[in-house]
Amino acid sequence: MLHQLKEKALEAIAQANDFKKLEEIYRQYLGRKGELTKILRSLRDIPEKERKEKGNLANQIKKKIDEAIKNRTEELSGQVKLVKEKGWIDVSAPGVLPLEGHPHPISLVQQQAEDIFQSMGFSVVEGPEIETEYYNFDALNIPQNHPARDLWDTFWLKDINLLLRTHTSPMQARYMEKHQPPLRIIVPGRCFRHEATDASHDVQFYQIEGLMVGQNISVVHFKGIVEEFLKKLFGPEVKMRLRPGYFPFTEPSFEVDIMVSFADKSGTNSANCKKLGKWLEVMGAGMVHQNVFKAVGYPLRKWQGFAFGLGLERLAMLKYKIDDIRLFYSGDLRFLRQF
Repeated sequence: MLHQLKEKALEAIAQANDFKKLEEIYRQYLGRKGELTKILRSLRDIPEKERKEKGNLANQIKKKIDEAIKNRTEELSGQVKLVKEKGWIDVSAPGVLPLEGHPHPISLVQQQAEDIFQSMGFSVVEGPEIETEYYNFDALNIPQNHPARDLWDTFWLKDINLLLRTHTSPMQARYMEKHQPPLRIIVPGRCFRHEATDASHDVQFYQIEGLMVGQNISVVHFKGIVEEFLKKLFGPEVKMRLRPGYFPFTEPSFEVDIMVSFADKSGTNSANCKKLGKWLEVMGAGMVHQNVFKAVGYPLRKWQGFAFGLGLERLAMLKYKIDDIRLFYSGDLRFLRQF
């Protein structure tokens, strides 16, 4: 029995990989209630001759276990020192998981928007960031020398017919050229305009273009779909209004304003974002102009549809109470780790 106990203890010591495990082994065998300690205390109840023989053997085993624990402790101490001094790595030790990244707030809002529109039957399509003058302007009822071109501060490339798209609307024409109604799509993507940078404007920004074409499509359909989208994104308390606007590729055209309010922990409206509790324009929209249908080869007056373009940064600023658009592109990890 004593020999079996010794072999068991020495095997456990050899396999111990940290000081905590060695301490547990010491208590298991040599502690006040340890297995070997109990054997030594029970020797007083056996005959003297037998007590002497078992006592000597038990003390020898105790000494061996104690020495084995000390030796293993020194080995582990040496390994720790080696790691600190030479960067030695124990490949058998459990690995350290890398820190997880954080999704960008624009990516979060884009994914939510895509999910909401897809639940309403819209397909997600993409288009090129480098666009032609024809699709960015001409096909959208903005011919050369049209005064409306001044509304888009365009980055022109060396090839005079190429540019960085100023909006996602070119995909309206590109998609309709290859697809027949009825159709409903959204087009998320990055756009570029040569604007002065401030807390609410930047030279690059993200839009989601929306297009729905069919028979007897009206402003009522647009209002219902957009209201449903905004309620799912911000909650049922969001308010929406339409104002008259102007876009060459829609007629009539309108601006979409929303009012969002959030309650802080005290139950009062949050003051973290100056835009909360006030009307803010987030979307330009309107009924697709017949000249756009003509440019893509649709029969005039046969189809009706609406189109809209919403800014993802503005939605993210409202949803997450961000007061400066430049934070999105700062690369500041302190900002990104909040999401």
